[in-house]
Amino acid sequence: MDARFTDEQDEIRRTLRELLGKRCGPEELRAAVDTPAGHGPALWATLAEQLGLPGLALPETYGGVGCTATELALACEETGRTLAPTPLLATAVLAAPLLLALGTGAQRAELLPRIASGALTAALAVPGPALSTALALTGHDPRGEWAGGGRAGGVQARRAEDGWQVYGQVDQVLDGHSAELLVVAAHAGGFARSRVLLFLVRGDAAGLTRVRQTALDATRPQGRIQLRHVPAELLGDETVDALPALDRLGDTAAACLATEAVGAAGRVLERTVEYVGQREQFGRPVGSFQAVKHRLADAYVQVQAARSAAYYAAWAAEATATATVTATATATATATASASASATAREGTAGGLALAQALEALRRAAAEGIQLHGGIGFTWEHEAHLYFKRAAGDELLFGPVHRLRAHAADAAHVFEEAGP
Repeated sequence: MDARFTDEQDEIRRTLRELLGKRCGPEELRAAVDTPAGHGPALWATLAEQLGLPGLALPETYGGVGCTATELALACEETGRTLAPTPLLATAVLAAPLLLALGTGAQRAELLPRIASGALTAALAVPGPALSTALALTGHDPRGEWAGGGRAGGVQARRAEDGWQVYGQVDQVLDGHSAELLVVAAHAGGFARSRVLLFLVRGDAAGLTRVRQTALDATRPQGRIQLRHVPAELLGDETVDALPALDRLGDTAAACLATEAVGAAGRVLERTVEYVGQREQFGRPVGSFQAVKHRLADAYVQVQAARSAAYYAAWAAEATATATVTATATATATATASASASATAREGTAGGLALAQALEALRRAAAEGIQLHGGIGFTWEHEAHLYFKRAAGDELLFGPVHRLRAHAADAAHVFEEAGP
Protein backbone atom coordinates (compact mmCIF):
# COMPACT_ATOMS: atom_id res chain seq x y z
CA MET A 1 0.00 0.00 0.00
CA ASP A 2 1.36 3.43 -1.00
CA ALA A 3 0.08 5.93 1.58
CA ARG A 4 0.95 8.94 -0.56
CA PHE A 5 -1.77 10.75 -2.46
CA THR A 6 -1.45 11.16 -6.20
CA ASP A 7 -1.19 14.55 -7.86
CA GLU A 8 -4.77 14.15 -9.08
CA GLN A 9 -6.04 13.45 -5.57
CA ASP A 10 -4.19 16.46 -4.17
CA GLU A 11 -5.65 18.60 -6.93
CA ILE A 12 -9.19 17.46 -6.12
CA ARG A 13 -8.72 18.41 -2.48
CA ARG A 14 -7.09 21.76 -3.23
CA THR A 15 -9.65 22.84 -5.83
CA LEU A 16 -12.59 21.81 -3.71
CA ARG A 17 -11.21 23.54 -0.62
CA GLU A 18 -10.71 26.77 -2.52
CA LEU A 19 -14.19 26.69 -4.03
CA LEU A 20 -15.93 25.90 -0.74
CA GLY A 21 -13.87 28.55 1.03
CA LYS A 22 -15.34 31.14 -1.33
CA ARG A 23 -18.87 29.79 -1.69
CA CYS A 24 -19.66 28.15 1.66
CA GLY A 25 -18.82 30.50 4.50
CA PRO A 26 -20.83 30.72 7.76
CA GLU A 27 -23.38 33.14 6.29
CA GLU A 28 -23.92 31.07 3.14
CA LEU A 29 -24.23 27.93 5.28
CA ARG A 30 -26.98 29.40 7.45
CA ALA A 31 -28.83 30.75 4.45
CA ALA A 32 -28.74 27.35 2.74
CA VAL A 33 -30.02 25.33 5.71
CA ASP A 34 -32.95 27.74 6.08
CA THR A 35 -34.21 26.98 2.56
CA PRO A 36 -36.99 24.39 2.13
CA ALA A 37 -34.54 21.91 0.58
CA GLY A 38 -31.88 22.47 3.23
CA HIS A 39 -29.12 23.08 0.71
CA GLY A 40 -28.24 25.61 -1.95
CA PRO A 41 -28.99 24.52 -5.53
CA ALA A 42 -26.51 27.09 -6.86
CA LEU A 43 -23.62 25.56 -4.91
CA TRP A 44 -24.59 22.04 -5.99
CA ALA A 45 -24.74 23.16 -9.61
CA THR A 46 -21.29 24.74 -9.33
CA LEU A 47 -19.81 21.61 -7.77
CA ALA A 48 -21.31 19.54 -10.58
CA GLU A 49 -20.33 21.79 -13.47
CA GLN A 50 -16.82 22.77 -12.37
CA LEU A 51 -15.68 19.66 -10.48
CA GLY A 52 -18.04 16.87 -11.55
CA LEU A 53 -18.52 16.06 -7.87
CA PRO A 54 -21.82 14.10 -8.14
CA GLY A 55 -20.23 11.73 -10.66
CA LEU A 56 -16.77 11.60 -9.14
CA ALA A 57 -16.93 7.83 -8.50
CA LEU A 58 -19.13 6.96 -11.48
CA PRO A 59 -17.67 5.42 -14.66
CA GLU A 60 -16.96 7.69 -17.59
CA THR A 61 -19.39 5.57 -19.62
CA TYR A 62 -22.22 7.22 -17.68
CA GLY A 63 -20.80 10.72 -17.69
CA GLY A 64 -18.82 10.34 -14.47
CA VAL A 65 -15.21 11.19 -13.72
CA GLY A 66 -14.18 7.56 -13.28
CA CYS A 67 -12.48 7.92 -9.90
CA THR A 68 -12.67 5.53 -6.95
CA ALA A 69 -13.97 5.47 -3.39
CA THR A 70 -10.72 7.09 -2.24
CA GLU A 71 -11.29 10.25 -4.29
CA LEU A 72 -14.92 10.38 -3.18
CA ALA A 73 -13.84 10.10 0.45
CA LEU A 74 -11.29 12.91 0.01
CA ALA A 75 -14.02 15.08 -1.47
CA CYS A 76 -16.19 14.32 1.55
CA GLU A 77 -13.35 15.43 3.82
CA GLU A 78 -13.41 18.85 2.21
CA THR A 79 -17.20 19.19 2.34
CA GLY A 80 -17.02 18.15 5.99
CA ARG A 81 -14.62 21.00 6.78
CA THR A 82 -17.26 23.57 5.95
CA LEU A 83 -20.30 21.40 6.77
CA ALA A 84 -21.30 22.12 3.18
CA PRO A 85 -25.07 21.55 2.84
CA THR A 86 -25.18 19.54 -0.38
CA PRO A 87 -26.88 16.28 -1.50
CA LEU A 88 -23.44 14.65 -1.92
CA LEU A 89 -23.89 12.03 0.81
CA ALA A 90 -27.43 11.05 -0.11
CA THR A 91 -26.92 11.10 -3.87
CA ALA A 92 -23.31 10.19 -4.65
CA VAL A 93 -22.42 8.06 -1.61
CA LEU A 94 -25.65 6.19 -0.78
CA ALA A 95 -27.90 6.10 -3.86
CA ALA A 96 -25.68 6.18 -6.96
CA PRO A 97 -23.59 3.08 -6.06
CA LEU A 98 -26.78 1.03 -5.72
CA LEU A 99 -28.01 2.18 -9.12
CA LEU A 100 -24.65 1.26 -10.60
CA ALA A 101 -24.44 -2.13 -8.86
CA LEU A 102 -28.03 -3.35 -9.26
CA GLY A 103 -29.64 -1.35 -12.05
CA THR A 104 -30.47 -2.74 -15.45
CA GLY A 105 -28.68 -1.38 -18.47
CA ALA A 106 -31.64 0.85 -19.27
CA GLN A 107 -31.86 2.16 -15.71
CA ARG A 108 -28.18 2.97 -15.59
CA ALA A 109 -28.25 4.69 -18.96
CA GLU A 110 -31.24 6.80 -17.95
CA LEU A 111 -30.35 7.78 -14.39
CA LEU A 112 -26.58 7.79 -13.88
CA PRO A 113 -25.72 10.46 -16.49
CA ARG A 114 -28.31 12.76 -14.91
CA ILE A 115 -26.83 12.15 -11.46
CA ALA A 116 -23.31 12.76 -12.76
CA SER A 117 -24.36 16.08 -14.26
CA GLY A 118 -26.04 17.22 -11.05
CA ALA A 119 -29.46 17.37 -12.70
CA LEU A 120 -30.85 14.51 -10.59
CA THR A 121 -30.60 14.06 -6.84
CA ALA A 122 -31.45 10.78 -5.14
CA ALA A 123 -31.94 9.40 -1.64
CA LEU A 124 -31.92 5.98 0.01
CA ALA A 125 -35.05 5.28 2.05
CA VAL A 126 -34.65 2.54 4.66
CA PRO A 127 -37.66 1.84 6.94
CA GLY A 128 -37.33 2.72 10.57
CA PRO A 129 -34.17 3.98 12.32
CA ALA A 130 -32.22 1.12 10.77
CA LEU A 131 -29.92 2.71 8.24
CA SER A 132 -26.79 1.60 10.10
CA THR A 133 -28.10 -1.99 10.26
CA ALA A 134 -29.07 -2.01 6.59
CA LEU A 135 -25.52 -0.93 5.72
CA ALA A 136 -24.09 -3.60 8.06
CA LEU A 137 -22.33 -0.99 10.20
CA THR A 138 -23.82 -1.87 13.59
CA GLY A 139 -25.16 -5.35 12.86
CA HIS A 140 -25.71 -7.95 10.19
CA ASP A 141 -29.22 -9.09 9.32
CA PRO A 142 -29.12 -11.66 6.49
CA ARG A 143 -32.92 -11.82 6.38
CA GLY A 144 -33.44 -8.06 6.09
CA GLU A 145 -35.79 -7.85 9.05
CA TRP A 146 -34.74 -4.21 9.50
CA ALA A 147 -37.08 -3.48 6.57
CA GLY A 148 -40.09 -4.27 8.76
CA GLY A 149 -40.58 -7.89 7.81
CA GLY A 150 -43.63 -6.96 5.78
CA ARG A 151 -45.43 -5.87 8.95
CA ALA A 152 -46.58 -2.47 10.17
CA GLY A 153 -43.75 0.03 10.45
CA GLY A 154 -41.99 -1.10 7.32
CA VAL A 155 -42.59 -0.75 3.60
CA GLN A 156 -44.41 -3.42 1.64
CA ALA A 157 -44.32 -3.97 -2.09
CA ARG A 158 -46.88 -5.84 -4.16
CA ARG A 159 -47.43 -6.47 -7.81
CA ALA A 160 -49.98 -4.37 -9.65
CA GLU A 161 -51.40 -4.69 -13.12
CA ASP A 162 -48.85 -2.33 -14.60
CA GLY A 163 -45.86 -3.08 -12.36
CA TRP A 164 -45.23 -2.64 -8.65
CA GLN A 165 -46.72 -0.55 -5.85
CA VAL A 166 -45.19 0.27 -2.47
CA TYR A 167 -46.99 1.14 0.76
CA GLY A 168 -45.64 2.32 4.10
CA GLN A 169 -43.74 5.09 5.83
CA VAL A 170 -40.04 5.88 6.18
CA ASP A 171 -38.65 8.40 8.65
CA GLN A 172 -35.20 9.98 8.78
CA VAL A 173 -34.44 9.82 5.06
CA LEU A 174 -31.42 11.97 4.24
CA ASP A 175 -32.62 14.56 1.69
CA GLY A 176 -35.80 12.50 1.39
CA HIS A 177 -37.97 15.61 1.30
CA SER A 178 -36.22 17.11 -1.73
CA ALA A 179 -34.62 14.29 -3.77
CA GLU A 180 -36.09 13.78 -7.23
CA LEU A 181 -35.56 10.02 -7.00
CA LEU A 182 -36.02 7.70 -4.03
CA VAL A 183 -34.43 4.27 -3.73
CA VAL A 184 -36.84 2.53 -1.36
CA ALA A 185 -36.16 -0.74 0.43
CA ALA A 186 -39.33 -2.81 0.77
CA HIS A 187 -40.45 -6.33 1.62
CA ALA A 188 -42.10 -8.20 -1.22
CA GLY A 189 -43.86 -11.53 -1.45
CA GLY A 190 -45.79 -13.55 1.12
CA PHE A 191 -44.65 -13.43 4.73
CA ALA A 192 -43.05 -16.86 4.69
CA ARG A 193 -41.04 -16.11 1.57
CA SER A 194 -40.76 -12.33 1.76
CA ARG A 195 -37.48 -10.72 0.76
CA VAL A 196 -36.05 -7.23 0.56
CA LEU A 197 -36.04 -5.57 -2.84
CA LEU A 198 -35.10 -2.04 -3.86
CA PHE A 199 -37.53 0.12 -5.81
CA LEU A 200 -37.24 3.40 -7.66
CA VAL A 201 -39.88 5.99 -6.77
CA ARG A 202 -40.09 9.29 -8.60
CA GLY A 203 -40.33 12.39 -6.46
CA ASP A 204 -43.58 13.44 -8.11
CA ALA A 205 -45.24 10.00 -7.99
CA ALA A 206 -48.94 9.83 -7.13
CA GLY A 207 -49.58 8.84 -3.53
CA LEU A 208 -46.18 10.05 -2.27
CA THR A 209 -46.18 12.56 0.58
CA ARG A 210 -42.96 14.11 1.86
CA VAL A 211 -42.18 16.57 4.62
CA ARG A 212 -38.92 17.88 6.03
CA GLN A 213 -38.18 16.79 9.59
CA THR A 214 -36.69 18.92 12.34
CA ALA A 215 -33.27 17.35 12.82
CA LEU A 216 -30.62 17.86 15.47
CA ASP A 217 -28.11 18.62 12.71
CA ALA A 218 -29.66 21.23 10.44
CA THR A 219 -26.81 20.86 7.95
CA ARG A 220 -27.89 17.22 7.39
CA PRO A 221 -31.55 17.67 6.34
CA GLN A 222 -33.91 14.72 6.70
CA GLY A 223 -37.39 14.00 5.47
CA ARG A 224 -40.29 11.72 6.26
CA ILE A 225 -41.90 10.00 3.30
CA GLN A 226 -45.32 8.36 3.24
CA LEU A 227 -46.16 5.91 0.50
CA ARG A 228 -49.80 5.12 -0.28
CA HIS A 229 -49.92 2.57 -3.07
CA VAL A 230 -47.23 4.50 -4.94
CA PRO A 231 -46.21 3.17 -8.36
CA ALA A 232 -42.61 1.98 -8.24
CA GLU A 233 -40.04 0.45 -10.54
CA LEU A 234 -37.99 -2.52 -9.40
CA LEU A 235 -34.28 -1.72 -9.30
CA GLY A 236 -32.65 -4.43 -11.40
CA ASP A 237 -34.60 -7.67 -11.47
CA GLU A 238 -36.00 -10.11 -8.92
CA THR A 239 -33.05 -12.46 -9.21
CA VAL A 240 -30.67 -9.88 -7.75
CA ASP A 241 -30.18 -9.97 -3.97
CA ALA A 242 -30.11 -6.40 -2.65
CA LEU A 243 -28.72 -7.23 0.80
CA PRO A 244 -25.11 -8.00 -0.27
CA ALA A 245 -25.08 -4.77 -2.29
CA LEU A 246 -26.16 -2.83 0.80
CA ASP A 247 -23.45 -4.54 2.84
CA ARG A 248 -20.79 -3.51 0.32
CA LEU A 249 -22.20 0.00 0.22
CA GLY A 250 -21.67 0.22 3.97
CA ASP A 251 -17.88 0.02 3.53
CA THR A 252 -17.79 3.01 1.20
CA ALA A 253 -20.37 4.98 3.18
CA ALA A 254 -18.45 4.48 6.43
CA ALA A 255 -15.19 5.62 4.82
CA CYS A 256 -16.83 8.74 3.38
CA LEU A 257 -18.54 9.55 6.67
CA ALA A 258 -15.27 9.06 8.54
CA THR A 259 -13.28 11.37 6.27
CA GLU A 260 -16.11 13.90 6.41
CA ALA A 261 -15.98 13.80 10.22
CA VAL A 262 -12.19 14.24 10.39
CA GLY A 263 -12.47 17.13 7.96
CA ALA A 264 -14.96 18.81 10.29
CA ALA A 265 -12.84 17.96 13.35
CA GLY A 266 -9.72 19.39 11.75
CA ARG A 267 -11.48 22.61 10.85
CA VAL A 268 -13.04 23.25 14.27
CA LEU A 269 -9.68 22.51 15.89
CA GLU A 270 -7.96 25.01 13.58
CA ARG A 271 -10.51 27.66 14.50
CA THR A 272 -10.03 26.97 18.20
CA VAL A 273 -6.23 27.19 18.03
CA GLU A 274 -6.53 30.48 16.16
CA TYR A 275 -8.95 31.87 18.73
CA VAL A 276 -6.97 30.96 21.87
CA GLY A 277 -3.91 32.56 20.27
CA GLN A 278 -5.80 35.86 20.07
CA ARG A 279 -7.90 35.85 23.23
CA GLU A 280 -6.04 37.23 26.23
CA GLN A 281 -6.53 36.64 29.93
CA PHE A 282 -4.31 37.87 32.77
CA GLY A 283 -2.31 39.78 30.19
CA ARG A 284 -1.35 36.81 28.01
CA PRO A 285 -2.95 34.69 25.27
CA VAL A 286 -5.14 31.89 26.61
CA GLY A 287 -3.35 29.47 24.29
CA SER A 288 -0.09 30.02 26.17
CA PHE A 289 -1.40 28.31 29.31
CA GLN A 290 -0.09 24.79 29.69
CA ALA A 291 -3.49 23.25 30.52
CA VAL A 292 -4.96 24.64 27.29
CA LYS A 293 -1.97 23.38 25.30
CA HIS A 294 -2.42 19.90 26.71
CA ARG A 295 -6.12 19.79 25.86
CA LEU A 296 -5.56 20.95 22.30
CA ALA A 297 -2.59 18.62 21.84
CA ASP A 298 -4.68 15.63 22.95
CA ALA A 299 -7.45 16.63 20.57
CA TYR A 300 -4.95 17.07 17.73
CA VAL A 301 -3.48 13.59 18.25
CA GLN A 302 -6.98 12.10 18.29
CA VAL A 303 -7.94 13.88 15.05
CA GLN A 304 -4.76 12.83 13.27
CA ALA A 305 -5.19 9.21 14.34
CA ALA A 306 -8.78 9.28 13.12
CA ARG A 307 -7.67 10.78 9.81
CA SER A 308 -5.20 7.96 9.23
CA ALA A 309 -7.90 5.38 10.03
CA ALA A 310 -10.34 7.10 7.67
CA TYR A 311 -7.83 7.13 4.81
CA TYR A 312 -7.14 3.44 5.32
CA ALA A 313 -10.87 2.72 5.36
CA ALA A 314 -11.25 4.48 2.02
CA TRP A 315 -8.40 2.45 0.54
CA ALA A 316 -9.85 -0.76 2.01
CA ALA A 317 -13.30 0.01 0.55
CA GLU A 318 -11.72 0.48 -2.86
CA ALA A 319 -9.68 -2.71 -2.50
CA THR A 320 -12.72 -4.68 -1.35
CA ALA A 321 -14.80 -3.49 -4.29
CA THR A 322 -12.03 -4.44 -6.71
CA ALA A 323 -11.57 -7.84 -5.10
CA THR A 324 -15.31 -8.51 -5.22
CA VAL A 325 -15.55 -7.71 -8.92
CA THR A 326 -12.43 -9.74 -9.70
CA ALA A 327 -13.60 -12.72 -7.70
CA THR A 328 -17.01 -12.65 -9.33
CA ALA A 329 -15.51 -12.50 -12.80
CA THR A 330 -12.60 -14.91 -12.48
CA ALA A 331 -13.10 -17.24 -9.50
CA THR A 332 -13.02 -20.81 -10.72
CA ALA A 333 -12.35 -22.66 -7.49
CA THR A 334 -14.00 -22.76 -4.11
CA ALA A 335 -10.70 -22.01 -2.38
CA THR A 336 -10.21 -18.85 -4.42
CA ALA A 337 -13.69 -17.60 -3.64
CA SER A 338 -13.28 -18.44 0.04
CA ALA A 339 -9.96 -16.57 0.29
CA SER A 340 -11.48 -13.54 -1.44
CA ALA A 341 -14.46 -13.56 0.92
CA SER A 342 -12.15 -13.79 3.93
CA ALA A 343 -10.07 -10.83 2.76
CA THR A 344 -13.23 -8.84 2.08
CA ALA A 345 -14.53 -9.55 5.58
CA ARG A 346 -11.27 -8.40 7.19
CA GLU A 347 -11.13 -5.17 5.22
CA GLY A 348 -14.85 -4.56 5.72
CA THR A 349 -14.31 -3.96 9.45
CA ALA A 350 -12.06 -0.96 8.71
CA GLY A 351 -14.96 1.30 7.78
CA GLY A 352 -16.91 0.87 10.99
CA LEU A 353 -13.83 1.25 13.18
CA ALA A 354 -12.70 4.36 11.29
CA LEU A 355 -16.17 5.88 11.56
CA ALA A 356 -16.27 5.24 15.31
CA GLN A 357 -12.85 6.83 15.77
CA ALA A 358 -13.72 9.81 13.56
CA LEU A 359 -17.00 10.53 15.33
CA GLU A 360 -15.24 10.46 18.70
CA ALA A 361 -12.55 12.81 17.39
CA LEU A 362 -15.14 15.23 16.02
CA ARG A 363 -17.12 15.20 19.26
CA ARG A 364 -13.92 15.86 21.25
CA ALA A 365 -12.68 18.64 18.97
CA ALA A 366 -16.09 20.32 18.85
CA ALA A 367 -16.52 20.12 22.63
CA GLU A 368 -13.07 21.64 23.20
CA GLY A 369 -13.89 24.31 20.65
CA ILE A 370 -17.09 25.30 22.44
CA GLN A 371 -15.40 25.46 25.86
CA LEU A 372 -12.22 27.22 24.78
CA HIS A 373 -14.16 29.84 22.85
CA GLY A 374 -15.63 30.79 26.20
CA GLY A 375 -19.05 32.47 26.28
CA ILE A 376 -19.08 33.05 22.52
CA GLY A 377 -18.82 29.31 21.89
CA PHE A 378 -22.21 28.72 23.47
CA THR A 379 -24.07 31.27 21.36
CA TRP A 380 -26.39 30.34 18.52
CA GLU A 381 -24.66 32.81 16.22
CA HIS A 382 -21.28 31.07 16.44
CA GLU A 383 -20.77 27.99 14.28
CA ALA A 384 -19.03 25.87 16.95
CA HIS A 385 -22.30 24.22 17.97
CA LEU A 386 -22.94 23.13 14.38
CA TYR A 387 -19.86 20.90 14.45
CA PHE A 388 -20.91 19.33 17.75
CA LYS A 389 -24.38 18.67 16.34
CA ARG A 390 -22.85 17.05 13.26
CA ALA A 391 -21.00 14.58 15.50
CA ALA A 392 -24.08 13.85 17.61
CA GLY A 393 -26.39 13.64 14.59
CA ASP A 394 -24.14 11.24 12.69
CA GLU A 395 -23.84 9.02 15.74
CA LEU A 396 -27.63 8.85 15.99
CA LEU A 397 -27.93 7.93 12.31
CA PHE A 398 -24.94 5.63 11.82
CA GLY A 399 -23.88 4.60 15.33
CA PRO A 400 -23.62 4.66 18.23
CA VAL A 401 -19.86 4.37 18.52
CA HIS A 402 -19.87 1.38 20.86
CA ARG A 403 -22.10 -0.57 18.47
CA LEU A 404 -19.87 0.27 15.51
CA ARG A 405 -16.90 -1.16 17.39
CA ALA A 406 -18.82 -4.16 18.70
CA HIS A 407 -19.99 -5.17 15.22
CA ALA A 408 -16.49 -4.73 13.78
CA ALA A 409 -15.14 -6.97 16.54
CA ASP A 410 -17.79 -9.60 15.81
CA ALA A 411 -17.08 -9.47 12.07
CA ALA A 412 -13.36 -9.93 12.70
CA HIS A 413 -14.02 -12.74 15.26
CA VAL A 414 -11.93 -10.87 17.82
CA PHE A 415 -13.52 -12.41 20.90
CA GLU A 416 -14.02 -15.91 19.57
CA GLU A 417 -11.95 -18.63 21.15
CA ALA A 418 -9.35 -20.23 18.93
CA GLY A 419 -10.07 -23.77 17.82
CA PRO A 420 -8.07 -26.75 19.03
